[in-house]
Amino acid sequence: MDTDHTSPGSNQFVTLAVIGCGQRGKAYSKYALSSPHRCKVIAIAEPRPNTRKNFATLHKVDDTLVFSTWEDLLAASAETINTIGKRLADAVIIAVQDHQHAEVTAAFAQQGYHILCEKPMATSIHDCLQMENAIREAGVIFGMGHVMRYSPYSKEITQIVRSGTLGELINVVQVEPVGHYHFAHSYVRGNWSSQSHSSFALMTKCCHDIDLICNWFSPATPVKISSFGSLKHFRKSAKPYAAGDATRCLDCPVEKDCPYSAKRIYLDPLAQGNTGWPASTIVDGIPDLENVTEALKNGPYGLCVYESANDVCDNQVVNIQFSNGCTASFTMVAFTSAICDRQTRLHFSHGEIIGDMINYTVNDFRKRTSKVHHPTNEGGGHGGGDTGLIRSFVDAVGTKDQFLLGTDINDVLKSHLTVFAAEASRNQGKVIDCISFEDEARAAYTSSQA
Repeated sequence: MDTDHTSPGSNQFVTLAVIGCGQRGKAYSKYALSSPHRCKVIAIAEPRPNTRKNFATLHKVDDTLVFSTWEDLLAASAETINTIGKRLADAVIIAVQDHQHAEVTAAFAQQGYHILCEKPMATSIHDCLQMENAIREAGVIFGMGHVMRYSPYSKEITQIVRSGTLGELINVVQVEPVGHYHFAHSYVRGNWSSQSHSSFALMTKCCHDIDLICNWFSPATPVKISSFGSLKHFRKSAKPYAAGDATRCLDCPVEKDCPYSAKRIYLDPLAQGNTGWPASTIVDGIPDLENVTEALKNGPYGLCVYESANDVCDNQVVNIQFSNGCTASFTMVAFTSAICDRQTRLHFSHGEIIGDMINYTVNDFRKRTSKVHHPTNEGGGHGGGDTGLIRSFVDAVGTKDQFLLGTDINDVLKSHLTVFAAEASRNQGKVIDCISFEDEARAAYTSSQA
């Protein structure tokens, strides 16, 4: 059971509809199982039949509220609103593919649902601005899947930043070590491998890193940004000569020596009893030897990483100057043994914080002290950030108080525009003025609506 203290007056029971019952939909909805006195999943929409059935069974969702598409759920909701004046649920968790976020968010916001949307906000500036308008017009609670804000680790560091005990925050250095096989799974073979089908890697993987950095420096805002990056390794020119004409790992003569072997990533852990990520994401339902092998023989997850149709950066750096003269640098790199355990250094006028998402050390120059802190991981992904976010969202919906999320649609849009500006810098080879970039983006959107 959830033992964390909730905010005063936040015990109103909240009903949830989950749209997209994959990895992220499952991660957020676990809170309804651990804290049934706080919330319950009462409706779902999911196109994959086995995934839909398993999710509905787990949450005991009535058959009449199980839908194969979000459009069907929306239509059923519209019918209940028209007939009895009531929505199917209080809030929706939107965990569909990134390019669908804007359309689904706008549709359910219009019906008055409070919304928790998985990151990123959307895959184009136009869609982000459309979402902003939809949320503002509806006046609903909006949560963004920037889970890193909500882990005990990040919350403790943020509290130190806000307290001023180490003086003014002057510089942040953050590294996102994606992980060699994680990158191969998600950004070479997977759903986020193609800019045209999803978006660029800095957006799909690192938008919450940029958001966290912006949050630490707030109320200062980004004014200038530059970025460099490339797809350096995961391309055909890097394919081992000994692999010959093989295009799939199961047929490759050098598969055993390849760190990106699909057999090594999916089948070997499965043989050890691991039916969770990543094998669970490549099949519909519970992974087993038969269906995972079939997926590797015929689907994208069995392709050689050097023969895949990926086009997103596997390494990228970003430099940001803020309105108060302070600076930050961020690095995203695929080639690491660490899997998403960010390495962070925060430099203050009177101290520093050095952390790895598990522990952090505070060096106080004035007191001449150094202390290691070990935040409690309460369970859930992203160091407890998944749990922290959904709990904060339920609190906010239960009290109708956006403040409990610690952010709002304006903050979310601002950090996303910063990511778009960084990618514009990488593509154009120049420093981008963030203020002008936002002004031009808003002008273009307004023009498109005329």
